This record gives sequence, structure tokens and C-alpha cells, in this order.
Amino acid sequence: MSTKTTVMRVSLLVLLSCMVATVPALAGSAVVGSVAGSTNATVGGQSLLPNTTIFSGDSLQVRDGVAVVAIGKSGRMVFGRDTVASFQRDASEVTVLLSQGNVSVFHPGDGAAVRVKAGDVSVAPAAGFKSLGEVAMLNGSVVITAKEGTLQVNDHGATKTVAKGQTIVIAPKTADNKGGGGGWGGGNTALEVAAVAAGVTAAILAAWDVSKTNTAITDANDAVAAANAANTTAQAAATAAAAAQANSANALFLAECTYDYTKTGTFTSPIVLTSACPGAP
Repeated sequence: MSTKTTVMRVSLLVLLSCMVATVPALAGSAVVGSVAGSTNATVGGQSLLPNTTIFSGDSLQVRDGVAVVAIGKSGRMVFGRDTVASFQRDASEVTVLLSQGNVSVFHPGDGAAVRVKAGDVSVAPAAGFKSLGEVAMLNGSVVITAKEGTLQVNDHGATKTVAKGQTIVIAPKTADNKGGGGGWGGGNTALEVAAVAAGVTAAILAAWDVSKTNTAITDANDAVAAANAANTTAQAAATAAAAAQANSANALFLAECTYDYTKTGTFTSPIVLTSACPGAP
């Protein structure tokens, strides 16, 4: 075998090795979606800006705000306040790993499947139907509400269908209750469930079209800036008016001095001036 042939084979082997090593890296950076809008949210500690691309493996944190992530052409995920979540993407499905807080998922019925995992609980919209579902974590329990369509819930292998308008609560498993599905509907009061559902719905209403929210915030900031500028202008005008008034008083004083000297030859005046006239002894 010639030296040239050997070198070519070695080069090909090195190239193939590099390609194989690169595959996991590319798989780990699969695109999940893009940011439609957000307030007080970060990914990997960096402020979340509109049109930011979300990749598989990214971690999202929402403080006192909201974040909307677009999935495909019309899918949406809305993350409410005090929420921590991360993303996974494979060839056919986007998965949200919810650590705390709440997320609302709108799935148009086609495109990549979407799933939310909260601990051992898995929630996914039923395939082929437009769905809007809410998943929230509350005191260790998972609250699941179907606003539109149907949700498929899996808890330790036990499955349940949540139809439109229904809310279920899956309580945390205890030592005496480790069977699949043992937590359906237990643990929380109806008041807590209603509070969570209302909170998640409020997040949707406040951020479903976050672009409008961001526009309103921008307009408000512009209004504040304009008000500050107007206040600065008013203060400058007040300062100028005070200076003009002082100049006017000084001119009046000098005029009185000049009048007295012209009429009497002295600076004596029947009017008691506040200070001596210029040139007065």
C-alpha cells in the first residue's frame, strides 16, 4: 500500500471520527422554538428577548413576569410567574420539564407533539385535536386543567383523560400510597385548585399576546420619559422666570437710584431702598 493511500485513509478515519463525535452535540442543540415575548424572564441566566431561539437543554426561569414560547407555526407555551422549567426535543416531540410554577400549552392539533412533565406526572394534548391545557405545581401536587380539547395524563403508568372544562389534582405519593394513579383528585382543597387555575388563566390573558404587553410597557416607559422631560423643562422655565424677576427688581432699583440723583443731585429718596445705590457715599 502506498504512502499516499495510507495518508488518505487515515484522514478519512479522522474525519469520520469527528463527524460521529459531533452528532451528540448537534442533537443536544435541537431547536425547540422561539420567544414570542416575555417580561422578567431568563434563559441560562441571560435576559429573555423576543425572537430568541430556545434549544433543547435550555433552562427557563420566570420571576414576577411571564414568557411565551412559540412552537412550530401556531403552538404556544405560556409560562407564568415564579416558574422554572427546562426543554427537551427529539425528532417527534417537545417536552417541558416543569420544576415549579405553571405552564399553559396551546397545541393546534398538528405539528410536533408537546408534553409537560411535572415530577412523575406526564401531560400531553390528545393527538389530532386543538387543545389548551394548564399544568401547575402547588404544594407538591400537580393541578391539570383542560380549557379546550382533551389532555392525556399519565401518573406512574396509570392513565386518565381530562376533558374540556375538567380539573384534576394529583397529590404527592406517600409511603402508603405508591400505586399508580392513587393521587387522582386528592389532597388539595377546591379553593386551592381554583386559585391555581385562576392564576394560570390570568397568565394567559396577560401574556397570550405578549407583543401587545411589551408595546404597552414601551408606551408607558415613553410616557414616563416624556413626563420627566416636561418636568425638567418646567423646572428650567421656573428657574428662568425667577432669574427674570430678579433682573426686573434690580432694574427697578437702579431706575429709582437714577431718578433720585437726576432730580435731587443726591441718592436720597423718599423711598427707602433695600440697599445703597451704586456710587452712593
